[in-house]
Amino acid sequence: MKATIVRQLTLPNLPSASGIEVLDEVAYIIGDDSPLLYRLDAATLQPMAPIVLFETDQFATGRIPKHLKPDLECLTAAADADGAQGLLILGSGATTAREIGFWVDLPAAGNQVPEVHPLSLTVVYEALRGAMKPGLVLNLEAAAATATELLLLQRSVGTEAGNVLYLCDLYGALDLLRHRTHVVPSFRALEYTLPAIDGIPAGFSGATTFENSLFLTASVENTPDAVADGVVLGSFVGVIDFSKGQLGPTARFAQLALANGQAYWGKVESVAVRRRLGTHRYELLLVTDDDAGGSTALLVELSLN
Repeated sequence: MKATIVRQLTLPNLPSASGIEVLDEVAYIIGDDSPLLYRLDAATLQPMAPIVLFETDQFATGRIPKHLKPDLECLTAAADADGAQGLLILGSGATTAREIGFWVDLPAAGNQVPEVHPLSLTVVYEALRGAMKPGLVLNLEAAAATATELLLLQRSVGTEAGNVLYLCDLYGALDLLRHRTHVVPSFRALEYTLPAIDGIPAGFSGATTFENSLFLTASVENTPDAVADGVVLGSFVGVIDFSKGQLGPTARFAQLALANGQAYWGKVESVAVRRRLGTHRYELLLVTDDDAGGSTALLVELSLN
């Protein structure tokens, strides 16, 4: 398995990229300290008009201050029980300020303006905390969706045991978040072993579903807790098979590298699949965050052989 960067593109005026999703030839990107949902042409990566998620007077510097930011880390396309397509955006849940999210309706007609619906995640996150092992602090870094399930990826620092994938009924979760029911869906947990660099284990950072696989990103950051940033040692791209209708028990990973074979030292935050290149070969679109407000898009060729 090999993950090679073939192009790097700086994303100006797009701070702290944390999630990406490609849908209908548009790449949607969120930043963890921005009130905007950014849009790029998925083929050319040229910027399009962003969508305002919420109004704030804390964005004058181009970044919402760390102690106030909603820490929007999770972005996934999903369809509700009525077949309506949208984007689900979730805060990390690491603090009470980070328990908000958004559902963005994506109208079928391209000339219609998407509708943004704010979400309170408190009830869902309380249930999720109740399903976690003692000692773990909620810190969601990615979300993905199948036709029937919502996948939430927990990143824990300083421990190999904290990389957990939580699954629940997709329609039930969307109905609860959109106040269509009071029934809280139950969660089941799958634990995965991630690679390490210099003895420091990687943590989940991104996820997306494509065909019969869950594509992942993970990064290694030397930090003592879920809020503080640390020195980044590298990033990985991974895949979990679910061709048999359920997620496999193991994840395969490859360390992200430059075309010359040198390891890439940046912090990858999320992944989307742009297209299949051939048998067991894919073109991925990744986003990175340098923890100083800068963001980069990476075009990556992934070979599963």
